[in-house]
Parts: sequence; C-alpha cells; structure tokens
Amino acid sequence: MYTVDIEELKKNTNFSDHINLFDTTLRDGEQAPGIALTADEKIQIAQKLDNLGVNTIEIGFPIVSEGERKTARKLKTLGLNAKLCGLSRTLQKDVDAVIDSNLNYIHTFIGTSALHRDYKLRMSKVEILEKIINTIEYAKDHGLTVEFSAEDATRTEFDYLLKVYKVAEEAGVDIINIPDTVGILVPITTRQLIKQLKPNIKVPMSVHFHNDFGLAVANSIIAMEEGISQAHLTVNGIGERGGNASLEEFIMALKIGYGIDLDVDTTQLYSLSDFVSQISGFNLSPNKPIVGKNAFAHEAGIHVQGILKNTETYEPIPPEIVGQSRKIALGKHTGVNALRAKLESFNLDLNDDEFYSVYNQIKSLGDKGKTLTDADVKSIAITEISTAQEEAIKLLGLTVVSGESVSPTATVKLLIDDEIKETSEIGVGPIDAALNGIKSLVQEKININLEDYHLGAITGGTDALAEVFVITSDENGNKATGRATNDDVIMASVVAVINSINKIIFIKKNMKN
Repeated sequence: MYTVDIEELKKNTNFSDHINLFDTTLRDGEQAPGIALTADEKIQIAQKLDNLGVNTIEIGFPIVSEGERKTARKLKTLGLNAKLCGLSRTLQKDVDAVIDSNLNYIHTFIGTSALHRDYKLRMSKVEILEKIINTIEYAKDHGLTVEFSAEDATRTEFDYLLKVYKVAEEAGVDIINIPDTVGILVPITTRQLIKQLKPNIKVPMSVHFHNDFGLAVANSIIAMEEGISQAHLTVNGIGERGGNASLEEFIMALKIGYGIDLDVDTTQLYSLSDFVSQISGFNLSPNKPIVGKNAFAHEAGIHVQGILKNTETYEPIPPEIVGQSRKIALGKHTGVNALRAKLESFNLDLNDDEFYSVYNQIKSLGDKGKTLTDADVKSIAITEISTAQEEAIKLLGLTVVSGESVSPTATVKLLIDDEIKETSEIGVGPIDAALNGIKSLVQEKININLEDYHLGAITGGTDALAEVFVITSDENGNKATGRATNDDVIMASVVAVINSINKIIFIKKNMKN
C-alpha cells in the first residue's frame, strides 16, 4: 500500500502559519450571469459565512448602488467576527462609496496587462501607476485597510507586474493580491509566478484564481505551498464563466490532504452550499465534490458491499464532517446487499419472493435510466407487501391509443382463472378506457366499482415514479385497497385496480369457506 508522511513532505513547502479565507461569494459570485441577490439574501449568506468561520467577506461593489451601500451598513451593525470588505476601482468616487458604506477594508483594482491597458482602459503604464498610488494613498488617509489587485496579473509582463506591486507597496498597501482573471494558470506556472514575486514583496499576499481550466483550487493550494497567506474563494465555486476557486473544496483539501485545520466549522459546509444554491438559483452538479448530492452516494453493488462493511473502502472522508449524509442509491447497478440494507432502514420485512420482486423491479427501472430515491424504493416495497397473495386475475397486455382527434381507447388482455380474455374499450381518458376494459372482462366473475382513486408523483421531475392508490368494492359491499408504483401512470393505475380486485376475490373465497 502506498503511504506518505505528509508532515515530512510539508517540510519542503512554505505554508504560512495562518491561512486566511477571503470569501467573495457576495461580490464575484454574484457577478455570474443570472444571479442577483437581495439585501436580505446577502445578509443571510454573510451570517452563514461568519458562522462557518471565514476571515473576510467581500460584500459587494458599493459604488454600484445605494442598495449595495445600505446592505453594507446593515452588515456592519450585526457584529460579525469576519472582516467586511468592499470592492473599488482605482477611482476616488469608488473609495468614497466604500467609506460611505461604513466599511474599513477596501479591495481596489486596475487592469495591468497590455490587453487591459490598450483596449479596456486606454491608459499608459505610467498613468496606471499614478492611479494606483493616488487611490491607495487616498484610502490609507481615510483609515482603510487596503488590498490591491493587478487585474489580469497572470497576463501582465512580469517586470511591469512587479513594478506595479512595488509601487502599491510603497504607497502603503496592506495586502497584495494576484488575480488569475481569466483562469489561465496551471500548477507549474502558478508556482513559478509566486516564486518570482514573493521574495520581492514585503506585505502579505493573496490570490484570486478563476476556474476556466478547472484548476482554481489546485492553483490556490500551490500558492499556499509557496507561502501565500490568503485565498479568495466562493461558495460552490460560483462566479463568472467557469467560476472561482471553491470554498468547500479548498478547505477540505487542506484539512484532509495536508492536515491543515483552518479553524472553521466544516459541518456547516453542506448547509451553506445548499442555501447558496437555492438562493442563487445555480443548481449544483450532482458530482460536485464535497457538497454534491452524489458526493457520498453509492449504487454499484461491489461498492455498496464495501461501504456496508467499512465506509472507508469507498469514501475519502465521513460525510458527517461536511454536514452531508451517506446515500445508498438504487438502480441498475444495485446489488442484493444494498437493497437489503435499504429495506432494513425502512423497517420493512419482506419474504424472499417479495424481496426479489422488488429487486427485479428496481433493476428493470434502472435499465430504463432511472435512479431511485428512498421514497421510490419504499413505495415499491410497500406495494409488493400489499399485493394480493393469490392472483385470480393477471394482466397479460395493455395497449392504449390516445390523441387530439382519437377517442381514448385501451386494449386489455387478462388471464382470468386460467382463461385468456381480451377486449377494447373507450373512455374519457386513457386511464378511464383501461379501467373500463378491466371491468368489462371481469364482470362475469365480479362486478366492480371504483370507490376512490388517488394518483401522486413520488418525487419531482418528469421521470418521477407514479404511485396510485385505489379502493374498489363489489355488489355485496366488500371493499379492498390496491396500490401500485410504476414509471407509467396508466400501468400503475391498471395494476392497482387489478390488485384490489384480487383482494376482493380472496375475501369472497374465504367468506364461502
């Protein structure tokens, strides 16, 4: 087995004694197209970030609106432990807006690459340096903590970038930030850039990495290895284009991979992630590390068997560490052990015939591309338990025709007391037509009335299983329930009705005896 002494490996790194978490969900995260947070939503997210234990919260861009400034002022009154920061261009009016927001921490920036100088700003290198000096000095004169970013730093000529940062340092900046604005860094270039920059900078340094190549977290961690003491992050990695470095992935990678505890309550990560996802309207990919719904879900039989014996077989960490829970998903890859464990968790006791009937139904649904929820499985199992033990009537075939210009017609084929019978009937809808067909075929044996019919979707989505519950009665007042679960609502209805009829026939048979 491969083993490694991480503490020995860390001797070759330059980790800072303390790594700060700078969360920019409320600013850079909100800049993702389609996200617009209300003041109340920002306040709730900020409170959750503070409870988690982040060090700094970038609350927004105060110059944008009075609403942004009011939100900032409100947040200042809450007594959060986290520092609150406002974004600013290298413009005096932007700095004034931060001051007007009652904030004492400013993050100011200006583009420095040739692309930004020539096309966006239309400013010379000297003019940009003057802007940086004037803005930082003005902010410091007003008592602000100043963090400065050279926007598009990773596409800026190194000599000029270093000059920019040295000028900012001389002007009194408190923190130098390196933004990978378009996410072009890879780990090897990240390491090289920081190795070149850091020895020349005396103030603390920070990184702000975007995820265009899916490397924002990896690059941020490389930066920490090289002595950078702060990372800009967002919940769920939301942000423009490919997003930002993910807060939850960064925290857990350092905690588990490096043994570095950032003094945060990791059990809150999932609830924070879920809240931001719902508020922002940005649904997570199911396989999102740490907080995705499949991050601790298992379906394959061999995996589930391992998990049931020892969770460490297929999990890097216990889900409880991040506020998640383990999920045994059932579908085409489900094994017998997984299903038994799931049914035991529902306190359902099935005999062998019932168990394998449920098992085969799950496999069949899985072959159709369905992954079953706990509610789905429970419904299928309960349906199996409640199915009549003796089947005087069995469904052999069902064909339904329906459309705008066609009367709903159902062709039903049943096995009744070992005799095959078939008929076609119309109805006001396909379900009504199918039930009319059943009534017609069984009328010589039993007259059936449908007393109650209830249809429900077990879970959301267009692929949700249909659950049908019915009550039928005969001419003598005997009643029986029937239920069925199926991915087809018409089939579920038919099976439920036939199940209830079989129960009534069984009741009548026992009464005669």
